[in-house]
Amino acid sequence: MNGAVEAANKNLKKIICKMIERHHDWHEKLPYALMAYRITIWTSTGANPYNLTSRMEAVLPAEVKIPSLRILMEAKLDEADWIKQRHEQLALIDEKRLNAICHGQCYQKRVARAYNKKVRPQIFIEGDKVLKHILLAQEEAKGKFAPNWQGPFIVQKILPRGALILAEMDGQAFPQPINSDIYKKLFI
Repeated sequence: MNGAVEAANKNLKKIICKMIERHHDWHEKLPYALMAYRITIWTSTGANPYNLTSRMEAVLPAEVKIPSLRILMEAKLDEADWIKQRHEQLALIDEKRLNAICHGQCYQKRVARAYNKKVRPQIFIEGDKVLKHILLAQEEAKGKFAPNWQGPFIVQKILPRGALILAEMDGQAFPQPINSDIYKKLFI
């Protein structure tokens, strides 16, 4: 959830930066930026957040001042026709949400396919010596000049789906299997 909030904030910041002339008037443009964010169609779902949450199309403030064809059509409806039209919109909302889910799944497959094209799987065999990449979240990653790799370790067992059981050079094995993505072969 935190990643989604950060992504939304990043997108809002981009929108506001494109709209402001001076840095101190960003708060005046915020409502417009929020409206733009809510009614923009997302690539991942093929729909906009406003439509998916409120179950109706967004009406821009400009459409209220200068009525569009859609607003004029709704204004001339009597109450019974308006209710009928709203029922039809509510019936279509489930279809829109299913389309958004389907679109999102197709988008995820495209992203995964693009990612997997760039991935080169590493083939390890038992007895290989490997180095482990030190991730930024680990306490071993201390500063700019700290080493990026840790080890060497020996591959004791290869598990399915890219997991390895490793051992220290003295033979003491690690109890947990570890994903092979953060290892590289050490050629001595």
